[in-house]
Amino acid sequence: MAFSKALPYILLVTMLFTVGPTMAQLSPTFYDTTCPNLSSIVEDVVRQALQTDARAGAKLIRFHFHDCFVNGCDGSVLLEDSVADGIDSEQNAPGNQGIQGQNIVADIKTAVENACPSVVSCADILAIASNSAVVLAGGRGWEVQLGRRDSRIANRSGAVSNLPSPFEPLANLTVKFANVGLNSTDLVSLSGAHTFGQSRCRFFQGRLSNFSGTGMPDPSLDPTYRDILLEACPQGGDDNRVNLDPTTPDEFDNNYFTNLQGNRGLLTSDQVLFSPPGAATTVDVDRFAASQEVFFDAFGASMIKMGNIMSPSTTTDGSEIRLTCSRVNPLPTLADM
Repeated sequence: MAFSKALPYILLVTMLFTVGPTMAQLSPTFYDTTCPNLSSIVEDVVRQALQTDARAGAKLIRFHFHDCFVNGCDGSVLLEDSVADGIDSEQNAPGNQGIQGQNIVADIKTAVENACPSVVSCADILAIASNSAVVLAGGRGWEVQLGRRDSRIANRSGAVSNLPSPFEPLANLTVKFANVGLNSTDLVSLSGAHTFGQSRCRFFQGRLSNFSGTGMPDPSLDPTYRDILLEACPQGGDDNRVNLDPTTPDEFDNNYFTNLQGNRGLLTSDQVLFSPPGAATTVDVDRFAASQEVFFDAFGASMIKMGNIMSPSTTTDGSEIRLTCSRVNPLPTLADM
């Protein structure tokens, strides 16, 4: 191979991995010309998924949340293990193990690619799908900001350290949100996404009988609710699933917050937003419990803020528009030049 022919390829690969990120403003109109029916395409697939899986919306919004908290919203959480591409998947991190919904994302990506090939990033698909999930569950949408590109790397260690845990006290949660530029109101409003979806018993069983090694149940857990949970999570039932919201489990509403007021938050990370009384987040829990409209306003605003964590990359700087959300695109070869 002559050096003169190899030089353009070498420069291309070098630029792909070394050029610093160039940021631009996200915009709700980013795809108006290149993929004008994008929102409808995504919503149609989410609606179809909900016909056979009531948890589809919760799965999608969890993916978006877990994506944005690690290196910003770049689709990195969707990448699966690949030795050839050097990917140690974020899905291997404790906070992501068992994460579901990859099949729904793949179906959305296929539909989008059929209509608008090589145009829409997987990161933006997660953002749009989260909005659709909320709207289809009875919530109110927000003006989704778009124009992100997809990462070619994953950050498993970042997922380990950055993702909030269901076992964490309020102080830890507050720090992790502050580390990505989100305040305590964002913490409370975004936690409201637990108004739908489910959790495995293993993530809250310690609250039922041996909270923090005391041999006693969590004192902030309503005794009647505890009895229901004990029945749902018998010994050996670690992988049984329980609705995060026992009142309206498949609807996006403000009942999550009234549940907290009644000491019926499922996870430790839920109930600590209200218990013990006097917590800094209690004021927002009370506000959102009193008014669903106030909650919807705050949730939309916080989702937009979360979507801008670390100023997502919007230009060619080592990022790309992935053709398949679970793996990076093949690097160009000389034959492609």
